[in-house]
Amino acid sequence: MKVHVFPFTIAYADTDAEGIVYHARYLEIAERARMNWLRGRVTVDGDVGFVVRELNIKYLQPLMVADEFVVETQMTDVGAASVRVEQKFVKDGNVCAIINIKVAYLGANMRPKKIPESFISGLV
Repeated sequence: MKVHVFPFTIAYADTDAEGIVYHARYLEIAERARMNWLRGRVTVDGDVGFVVRELNIKYLQPLMVADEFVVETQMTDVGAASVRVEQKFVKDGNVCAIINIKVAYLGANMRPKKIPESFISGLV
């Protein structure tokens, strides 16, 4: 499946007192990368759309203030009403963190709904 690359530079506001990226900021950066990946592809037509159902983060190597890196986002599994997404934070060829997410597609009634085929075909 296609890999989407999102470049990012760590600002001072992203870090703790030691200049290390605060652990929760990884989630915010990952969300920006996912939104960039989905830009122009998501039309929910009255549905709620995708909501996070599961989330797992592995921190492998710290990112620091002024670090430049990319977030590589790709689908790893597609179900009828859910998608698994992996996001890797990569700096100079080294993986610093990995986030695995399962998102569910919800209809307007807040129940799982089959993901529109047009959405899936635009990302694989």
